[in-house]
Amino acid sequence: MDRYQIRCQPVRDVIVDYLRERQPSLDFTSLDAISRTLAGLFWARIEDLAPGIDSLRLSPAVARAWKDDLKVKRRNVVGPDGKSIEVTSPRLNAKDELMRVRAFYLDIAQWAAEEPARWGPWAVPCPISDDEIHKAKERKRRKARMDQRTRERLPVLPILVSATDRRRREAAGLLQAARDTEPGELIPGTDGALRRTIAPKAAGHLTWAEESSSGRRRNLSYEEEEAFWAFAVIEVLRLTGVCNEELLELTHHSVTQYRLPTTGEVVPLLQIAPSKTDTERLLLVSPELADVLSAIISRLRGPSGMVPLVAAYDVREKVWNPPMPLLFQRGVGSEHRAFTPTAIRKLLINALAATGLTNADGEGLFFSPHDFRRIFVTDAIMNGLPPHIAQVICGHKNIDTTIGYKAVYPAETIEAHRAFIARRRASRPGEEYRIPTEEEWDAFLSHFEKRKVSIGTCARAFGSPCIHEHACVRCSLLRPDPAQRSRLTDIRDNLIARIAEAEREGWLGEVEGLQVSLTGAQGKLDQLDAEAARRPSTVDLGMPTFADVAIRTSTTSTDQSCP
Repeated sequence: MDRYQIRCQPVRDVIVDYLRERQPSLDFTSLDAISRTLAGLFWARIEDLAPGIDSLRLSPAVARAWKDDLKVKRRNVVGPDGKSIEVTSPRLNAKDELMRVRAFYLDIAQWAAEEPARWGPWAVPCPISDDEIHKAKERKRRKARMDQRTRERLPVLPILVSATDRRRREAAGLLQAARDTEPGELIPGTDGALRRTIAPKAAGHLTWAEESSSGRRRNLSYEEEEAFWAFAVIEVLRLTGVCNEELLELTHHSVTQYRLPTTGEVVPLLQIAPSKTDTERLLLVSPELADVLSAIISRLRGPSGMVPLVAAYDVREKVWNPPMPLLFQRGVGSEHRAFTPTAIRKLLINALAATGLTNADGEGLFFSPHDFRRIFVTDAIMNGLPPHIAQVICGHKNIDTTIGYKAVYPAETIEAHRAFIARRRASRPGEEYRIPTEEEWDAFLSHFEKRKVSIGTCARAFGSPCIHEHACVRCSLLRPDPAQRSRLTDIRDNLIARIAEAEREGWLGEVEGLQVSLTGAQGKLDQLDAEAARRPSTVDLGMPTFADVAIRTSTTSTDQSCP
């Protein structure tokens, strides 16, 4: 409260008492937000508009002036001439602030009936009417803004992923080349632009280089670490749809497995710790996500093969969590520290700046961690995943939240989707807008048992038919198995021979179809080559066991470690 230097001591005390009454039912972030509203945006502004005021009862003129002032935000920026100028912009959450102030007045009025001696003197009419906090239009506008963000970012996501992966590989290659170079020598592959150097006052394990033209020193170890973790954050966020808090709580123990009862096949799963809904959930680990998780774990493992235990600070509750083998941690000096929400945002900002992507206004494009969650939901539902399955995957209590995450696209897409929903509801009215039953969830899991084909795995969406009539080599949804490369090569050679025979015999009607199949087979071989170049080796994740947990909990904090 005293951050805002409230001059009226009785009003300051009653707001403090109000916050103490609310404190047991609120987390730290919510309590801090209410205090900022009541002290900073409300009463400090009231004292500026009406100096000397000592009562919560506001005159209509003062209340109206305060509401008009609340609608805009003011901040000082440095102009092109170097002078500070004031810039105003609309306050998008103005009605949320009004609701907090209205709750303050109404709570005091209710408490006054229970404790008149304490709260009765402060029970006055609320200056905010019920009509002023209706948010129907604001919800529609917010939905439109969020949909526009998703529509703007979804098409460029492949560019961001590709650029981030390329940046990671280039940084790793440059760091390795520098380590293989003697101090004072030019680093190979940089065209003489970088020279290996040593920073006398820097840590010995860091690798430094100096630009030949400007003499500026660059910490190549830090550049490689930043590029890797930016890649890891973006990949995990886009492939799982988890929120930022859940991302930072992922541990080595989150990687688990499920054995299909019919085939015995082991399916890797990612366990998401409780967050906003306080409900654990399991996500199927795709091959791409498995690659990223294996890269993270192999990077974190020390000489003993263990992932270090790190105590993370919960910025929302202002408490330290017990040491855990967090996946998102990095070395700082001689210790390991967990990533913070601020560090994640910084990684995303630097990764976007390296891509050069811009929005419609020509400004640099920015992705927040929650943008990836909205993109995940939008992409999943657009590709055929039923909304109630997406609800379970995302951990939403209400399906309306899941539908709200999905971006709305142009009118023709909306009409086509509405027609599709109408046809589906004719046979199963309302069935897809509820929590799935155990049988439906088992059917969803069993879908993965039927994806295996002779040359790989079919990745078509759940409940969708095969659009190529099982001509798998032509299908873009087929993920070829590296172990079946020889079979793919035989198929390609056979297609080449059949095309030559058809041309020789004059079967021109068959040549065109065979050419399509040949193009598909060659594309699958090229896909296998690209995957082999990107993933030179396989890393064992080392699934943790219950015995490991028991050992970890019984050791001291100084020597704890887990696989």
